[in-house]
Amino acid sequence: MGLPGQLGCADVGGNTRAGLGALISELASQDQRQRLVVASERRSAKPASAQEMNYGSGAVAMLVGEGDLLATCLGSESLNVPFIDHYRMSGQDYDYYAEERWIRDEGVIKLVPATAATLLERLGISAADLAWFGLSGAPKGSDKLLSRKLGVEAATLLDDFQDEIGDTGTAHSLLQLADALEKAEPGQLILLAAFGQGCDVAVFRKEAGARAPARGVRRALAEGIEETSYMKMLSFEGELNIDWGPRAEVDVKASIAQQYRSHQQILAFTGGKCQHCDSVQFPSLPNCIECGAADSQEPLSLANQRAKVATLSADWLQYYPAPPLYVGLVQFESGARLLMEMVDVGKHELEVGTPLKMVFRIKANDKLRGYRRYFWKATPAV
Repeated sequence: MGLPGQLGCADVGGNTRAGLGALISELASQDQRQRLVVASERRSAKPASAQEMNYGSGAVAMLVGEGDLLATCLGSESLNVPFIDHYRMSGQDYDYYAEERWIRDEGVIKLVPATAATLLERLGISAADLAWFGLSGAPKGSDKLLSRKLGVEAATLLDDFQDEIGDTGTAHSLLQLADALEKAEPGQLILLAAFGQGCDVAVFRKEAGARAPARGVRRALAEGIEETSYMKMLSFEGELNIDWGPRAEVDVKASIAQQYRSHQQILAFTGGKCQHCDSVQFPSLPNCIECGAADSQEPLSLANQRAKVATLSADWLQYYPAPPLYVGLVQFESGARLLMEMVDVGKHELEVGTPLKMVFRIKANDKLRGYRRYFWKATPAV
């Protein structure tokens, strides 16, 4: 993101309600400076298991602090008990689940209502005051049963996203909150419950702030590309040991030293703009490629700039996990021109002049040393 290195960063994990827990923790802070809370999940599932059908991958980012408020957290309540619905030991690839009815009847239906009732009583809010209700981390259909148990049948159930995305684990409660904030009217109350070895429950009030996401949940879903090949999915998940042929037999060891020296260019996609002739280049070199001036480059990020296809090739010969490899010159509105990979093409027709946007993706996977390199790629700006 190109943020200053002096910012504090912390990882929170360990259960499927860590995303909502982290958000609650930041909202409870007395520090009014802006903070960014990111919940992200990509869980592996054993082939042919129920989890393979139910799991999804996703991420949600929320800005917390002062400014044009989109929502206010009125309060939260937590319960931590050793009710183990599922677990994954360190070093294991897959989760192990208890019997679904046990999780629903002895866990969700008994633990969440008492915690939610305590919170609503403390806030002086009745169940009838709630306009939206969402539950994450529980078996499918538990939200309907729980809404009757809580007496919030009048509230609109938030989408569980099982049909479009699946259960996104840690990110799921924030995904539901983001969706609710895009739908709710100012003043409406939202009750969120995240289950997992206890539960976290929070009430949010939609405010009249004009802040809006750049894409939003529904637009992100609309940009999805359908993949119908089960074998391709298994290969992407690493469940199939495919023979990619001799073209794949290359060493992709990363230079850690070079990655550190050029981290602003590689990770934040920061090029240089010459202070003498205003030309923009990537990578930023000691001398301007146009006028030759030395040490004249000032940082300029290309990550959010508009761009379009200048030249294009579809390579079916070079090794690529999802052929063909689309590569070509990308022309940025600032004047920079860069040879880049183009991904997430799907049904879109790529041609000279096609609008593009930048996405941060895996560049190479060093399986020998267990290391992934990342860089920016171009994708159609639909």
